[in-house]
Amino acid sequence: MIYGIGTDICDVRRIRASLERHGDRFALKILSEAEFKTWKARSARWPERGVRFLATRFSAKEAFSKAIGLGMRMPMTWRLCEVGKLASGKPVIVLHGVLKDWCEARGLSAQVSVTDETDYAASFVVVEQKEKNP
Repeated sequence: MIYGIGTDICDVRRIRASLERHGDRFALKILSEAEFKTWKARSARWPERGVRFLATRFSAKEAFSKAIGLGMRMPMTWRLCEVGKLASGKPVIVLHGVLKDWCEARGLSAQVSVTDETDYAASFVVVEQKEKNP
């Protein structure tokens, strides 16, 4: 059954401005270790694509936090929620630490969709809860 639904739209220009002001520190606050490595590689090849990568991750994590009903408060943190991808390219939510434990204890799993255009990144998350056996 559906536990929660979250959506978010992020202004890429705002993310770009934060990166210009705070540099890697801003990205390190938002991204997991694996995401940070991907972001660095993308940014080195094509800086604008790196900005949009960061914006989609920001948006997806905001949408996920809304879908689980916590917002950005423990156990939900930017770095414990990761947006990975399958070999097919499909994005997936990968959880770590206490956030993973919290979601597993409630039988929660998530589906995520992300998209970006020049000025905006958007995400949609559906969190499902396993049916309890009677």
